[in-house]
Amino acid sequence: MLHTMSTTVEPVSERSAAEVNEEIRALWLRSGGTLSGEQREEYQRLVSEWAAVAPQSVRAA
Repeated sequence: MLHTMSTTVEPVSERSAAEVNEEIRALWLRSGGTLSGEQREEYQRLVSEWAAVAPQSVRAA
């Protein structure tokens, strides 16, 4: 079976780095400091989104 790579470009986040950061903080608060497998996946997605929209100076800090 052949698999083809998707050529669909993922939409760029319309949220600011601050908004994504707030969602990351809320996820940690809801989890009580320990992420489940599903929450860990959500965290990784959020961090990737944050990195895509955060200014270079913030990422280097």
